[in-house]
Amino acid sequence: MSVICVLIWTLLCCCQVTVTQSAAVSSAVGGTVSITCTTSQDVYLSGSGNHYFYWYQQKDGQPPKWLIYFANRRASGIPGRFTGSGSNSRFTLTISGVQAEDAAVYYCQSYHDINSQAVFTQ
Repeated sequence: MSVICVLIWTLLCCCQVTVTQSAAVSSAVGGTVSITCTTSQDVYLSGSGNHYFYWYQQKDGQPPKWLIYFANRRASGIPGRFTGSGSNSRFTLTISGVQAEDAAVYYCQSYHDINSQAVFTQ
């Protein structure tokens, strides 16, 4: 019984990842803002060099909208003023030339492969 408890404890501890997102920011129209997310463990890096890190935008009363995937690639239809950057455990979303319609909540999400355990943050 104690072996099972130790195994469960090990799995729970090994696979916890925390994400810290920068505080709320404001900008005048036309300005530039940056939002940073830092993870407690490095984000998964694929063999082709893609960091599995994502950004989403959510406006009031709407579901989240996918903005950025693989840390720096814009999803289809996303304007060029949205730029993702970063690597390892620190990633940034930059909005250049902010528009009024960019007012929203922005979320980051990361994928980690820890001791062969797949971990998505949420």
